[in-house]
Amino acid sequence: MSAVLFFTGLVVAIVGTIAGSGGLIGMPVMLLLGLPIHSAIATAKFSNIISSLSSFVYLIKERKVTWKECTPILPIALLGGLTGAFLSDMIPPFLLEWMAFFFLLMALSLSIMKGFKPKHTQTAHVRIYGLLYMISTYDGLFGPGQATMLMYTHLLNGISYLKAVALTRFQTFVSCLGAFTVYFHNGHVEWGAAIPFALGAFIGAQIAVRLASKLSMKHVHIVLNALTLILILQLGKGLFL
Repeated sequence: MSAVLFFTGLVVAIVGTIAGSGGLIGMPVMLLLGLPIHSAIATAKFSNIISSLSSFVYLIKERKVTWKECTPILPIALLGGLTGAFLSDMIPPFLLEWMAFFFLLMALSLSIMKGFKPKHTQTAHVRIYGLLYMISTYDGLFGPGQATMLMYTHLLNGISYLKAVALTRFQTFVSCLGAFTVYFHNGHVEWGAAIPFALGAFIGAQIAVRLASKLSMKHVHIVLNALTLILILQLGKGLFL
């Protein structure tokens, strides 16, 4: 079981860092291995803390983003993660899947129609804070597709790809840290699953940030849209069948 979780964490971090939707792989595997839904979510939050921080540190050392650009996101992500985790025992997973389905469908539609063209405006990022809070709340509640939503939000608002990756990794780290404290307090953490999954995710994140710098926007657009479509189909299968 530990070997499966380690390898799964590795793949999830690579996919999740480059284009998001790593939870599409990780969550079903953990549930198939018999983890309760809240323990699976807690395991995902713990691994994301480790992998997101490690990849963010690498990107900030490479000067792909500055602390000044990250600072406004910190309270939004933390509050969102805490909000989602507190609501986790009150909102049924079925409703969360509906929310994710429509949000990702809208994001994919916007991407196809608009593409990732910079807006050349300094106010674009300010207007998306409410959306960033909603995504962090969803991350604290459930999670799969969260990083893809963040990537779309930044890219469609004119942020460069590597900066979008860095901001997504930072926000994921903060929201997962907030959410994990609640799941830990509520006794949902199973360390036998969380540790090997997180170790795999750490290595995967280091591989992914090095791959990211070699991708062109054309490649990013294709990969992001493809993974989003797969996630929509996966969610739709569970909702409509």
